[in-house]
Amino acid sequence: AGRFGYNLDQTLDKLRPFYSFDVSCIGTVPPAIIAFLESKDYEDAVRKAVSLGGDSDTLACITGAIAHAFYKQVPREAEERVRQMLPSDLLMVLERFSARYPL
Repeated sequence: AGRFGYNLDQTLDKLRPFYSFDVSCIGTVPPAIIAFLESKDYEDAVRKAVSLGGDSDTLACITGAIAHAFYKQVPREAEERVRQMLPSDLLMVLERFSARYPL
């Protein structure tokens, strides 16, 4: 169970039928990590997280952050689409963060 007591021995296939909206760390972080561990690339990780349902935007954010750090890239199409949708103030935050913490 490790430092935080998370059970990472489950699979997405076993979680999916029973997973529901859960805003707690113990109910969200382990499934997000499992989605990453079962992935083959960034997009696969995010898709697997979303496939669980429940609080899927939070799951996707957590899984996507882990996948980005591990795989070192986000598909260009996804990055371009996000940049188009972000308001200018948030785009500026993204640019400053990326400049300060490059991969």
